Order: sequence, then C-alpha cells, then structure tokens
Amino acid sequence: MSRPCRREFRRRAGAGCARCLRSAFALAIAGAALVLSACGAARLDVPRPVTEAWPSAADTAIARAYAAQLTGHEGKSGLHALPSGMDALGTRAALAEAARHTLDLQYYIVRADTTTQLLMARVLRAAQRGVRVRLLVDDLDAAGKDLDLATLAGFANIEVRVFNPFSSRGTFGLSQVFEFVGSSQRLNRRMHNKLWIADNAMAVIGGRNLGDEYFDAAGEVNFSDLDMLVAGPAVSEISRSFDAYWNSEWSVPIQAFVPSLPSAGDLVRFEQGLRRRVEGFRDGDYARALRESGLGIALRSGNVPLKIAPVEVFADPPEKVAAEVSGSGQSLFAARIRPIVAKATRELILISPYFIPSDEGLEALGAVARRGVRVRVLTNSLASADVVPLAHAGYARRRERLLAAGIELHEMRPERLESVRSRLGSSSGAYLHTKAIVIDRRYLVVGSMNLDPRSRLSNTEIGLFAESSELGETIGQMFDEAVHPSRAFGVSLVGPAGRTPQILWSTEEKGQPVVYDVEPLVSVWRRLFSRLLGAIAPEDLL
Repeated sequence: MSRPCRREFRRRAGAGCARCLRSAFALAIAGAALVLSACGAARLDVPRPVTEAWPSAADTAIARAYAAQLTGHEGKSGLHALPSGMDALGTRAALAEAARHTLDLQYYIVRADTTTQLLMARVLRAAQRGVRVRLLVDDLDAAGKDLDLATLAGFANIEVRVFNPFSSRGTFGLSQVFEFVGSSQRLNRRMHNKLWIADNAMAVIGGRNLGDEYFDAAGEVNFSDLDMLVAGPAVSEISRSFDAYWNSEWSVPIQAFVPSLPSAGDLVRFEQGLRRRVEGFRDGDYARALRESGLGIALRSGNVPLKIAPVEVFADPPEKVAAEVSGSGQSLFAARIRPIVAKATRELILISPYFIPSDEGLEALGAVARRGVRVRVLTNSLASADVVPLAHAGYARRRERLLAAGIELHEMRPERLESVRSRLGSSSGAYLHTKAIVIDRRYLVVGSMNLDPRSRLSNTEIGLFAESSELGETIGQMFDEAVHPSRAFGVSLVGPAGRTPQILWSTEEKGQPVVYDVEPLVSVWRRLFSRLLGAIAPEDLL
C-alpha cells in the first residue's frame, strides 16, 4: 500500500474517534484498546498487486459447455435457481473442479466446518493445477482465523484478503470491542456480498455464506436460503464488482496480520488436515447423496438447464463503508429496486429474514397495496429469529402499521429438519435466510440484501434483477408452499371499530387450525426482551 493510501486508510479508520474522544470515558477506552492491540498492529505496507477477472471468458471450457443454451439470445444471461442447500454446495464444488483459469470468492462468513473444508479442498486442488484463486472475506468473520487464512494463502496461486479490517487481531473480544467503540462508524459497516465465480464464465450469487448451516449439513439448525447460478454476460458484471472490492483500499492481504509466512511444514500439515476432514466426510449419508445427485457431472457437461432472461446486476461500491451516515451511505441497490417494486400490477412478494422497511418504504408498499396489488411478505417469526431478536424487534415496531396498510404478513415457523423437505429456499432448515423479491411472477430480485436498515445504510450488498416468467412462477410457488398454515404463521389485525386492534397469529398444528394472541412458541422472557429492544434499539443497529 502506498504512503498516501496508508494515510487515507488511517484517516478514515479513525474518523469516528475524534467525536468519541470528546468524553473522558471514550478516551480511556481508546487508550485501553491501544494497549491491547499494540502487539497485533497491521503491517499496511504489504504489497497489493492489482488483478482482474479472466479476460477471455467466452473461450473457457465452462462457457463453451453452455454456449448452445445461450446461442440466439444476444445480451441475455442464463439462470438456474438453487433452492436446495445440497445443490448449492454441489454447484460450488463443481465450479471449482471445472475452473481452468480463475476462482474468485467473496463472502461475509467463511466457517471452519465440514462443508467449508470440502469446498476449500476443491479450491486448493484447483490452485495446484494452476487456477488463480482470490478469496475476499469480511474481517468481522476473519477474527481469530488469521493463521489459517494466511496458511491457505501460502499455497501457490492463492491470495486471501480481508475487507475493512480491525487493527486488533485474534478472536473477537475485548480489544475489538474497544476499537469498535472508537471507530464504530467504519467498523459497523460490513461487506455482506456473497459470490463464487469460475473463469469469469459462471457464478453463484445469492444469500448463502460458506458454512454447514447454509448447505443443510448442520443437523437441525439450518437456514432456508436461495442462490442463483448465472452464465452469460451478467457474469462479467458480477466479476467487475468483485474486482472493485478486491482492488479497493479497504481490502488488505492477510499477510499484513501475521508475524511470519507459513513454513513448508505448515503447508503440509494444513493439506493433510484438510484431506483427513474430507475423507471423514466422504462416507456419510450427506456426501453419498451429494454424489448420487449427479449435479457435478451435469454442470461440467453443460447439462444444467438454464432459464434465459435479461439480467441486470446491482452492487454497492466498496466505498460505501467510508460514507457518512447522513445519507451518502444509502444503498444504490435499494435505490434501484424501489422503482421496480412500484411497477407491480397484480402481486408483490417480499422474502427477507430481516424485514424492517423505512417509513418511506412502508409508505411505498402501502401505496402499492392501495392500488389493488396483493403485497405479501415472508419473514422470520420471533421463534425462528436466529441468535438475538434485535432485527425482529425492529420489524415488530412496524407490524401493526404494515397490517393496517393492507400488507399480508407471514412469519416462518421453526420446524424440525425432517418436516421441511422441499420448502422455500432449502431442502431443510428452521430459519429463513432467503432474500428475494418477485413482482407479478415475472420479475425477480435475488441477492445478499435484507430488507432492513443495515443492508440499506451500513452493509455492502450485491444482487441481480431478471425478467423471467418461468423463474418468477417457480419462486412464487415456493412462496405459496412456504406460507401455508402448516408451515408459517399468518399474521392478522382484528378488533371491533373504536377499539385497539389486536394482532393474531394463525397456523395449523397436527392438521388443526390454531390461533395465538401473543408471539407464538417463545417464552415470556423472550417476548419481553424483544419488546424492550423494540423500544430502545437505535434504528441504525437493526
């Protein structure tokens, strides 16, 4: 990194500090942070060569395999929906096997679990046959993984960079908390993009991070999710977005955060450990089902059927992490989607695990509903909201207004793994993680963005907009199945005129209709905690 770049990085990294240090309390915190992080300061002079996507995508084996499906559709791209977690994993593995020139991977979360190790083994194998690999990970998830990531980057043809890094290293703990307090405006903004690109010819884009729970491999705790396999001209747009992030001043090589490079012995031990993990996984039921699906062979031979459609890619620029909260940080993606949503004439389907429309967005949805358009929403219930119910609290603030505006609300009901086969966005799962919009079952939006303030104002996001009646109908039917009373709570507002209306949750249990007059299937303490959060949580943290 050049000296001017280093100065600019440090200037922006400390932009929030000047305001916080006005108080003695913040000064003490900042001092403690400096002490705790002194031994782990980043070396920002690590070389960062500018690299770009493979320039001749049309000449790659992957592109040639799908040329027949795309022939005669100038300017259009091919899409294949991946609602099954197992298929989503198999597709990524197959693309790593099929790549001959480049693999570009961009993720908010990269776990160290079984399915991620399987994918990393495929990635390492690709690098060993000469494929250039670029892995970009948001630093919030990279905490505590510097040595593992640096070891991976020690292999020939593999580069790893972290986005918007903390100065404090190690497992996320007290020093990072102190740093966050001193520079919250920057560190609260994260790279939420999810991309897997092979040879700049085919890509996977959508809501899945890399981890067992995103691929139906984590027992009972899985996420219902949706990815889209993309071929054709849209892949070049996706790659341009990746290049912008990779070459951004906010992306720092992992070597900046480790005291020394891995030795030859470290690399051998890393590869041996990876091989043992994969061999142990290979004999399980999941791996056998993955092999029997034949997806890898079908993908490499060009036999995955594509829906041909006009596709536009929307991506926030990496500089969004440096924007002021005053408004310049508004998502370009959100600004582009709003007029598309306003064009609905019959039906508008919104699927988001975190659904917290702004006041402006709520009014826009109400205006669509007043035109006679059926506006339907699927989000998580309090019972299925993962980790802390903060986002649900923001949604609950608006629930009565949404219902009063004529918007249909459905909340996902947590279920056991075996009871949710073939549901929306997954072949298993208990928590909704799908992010999609379907307009008149003809237009669709799929990507990494939630419909909440964090995606609009803080995180960077990427997604695509396509016109395809076939895919629109397919995802619409998945939605219909997912909101059936046996699988979701239908939320309604009832009450006699002149009285305060009451919210009810309707569902089916053992084939019989059931109605709840409080948040269903959660303890009284979780309800109270959610209400407290809803009353006090700042909007920009939701």
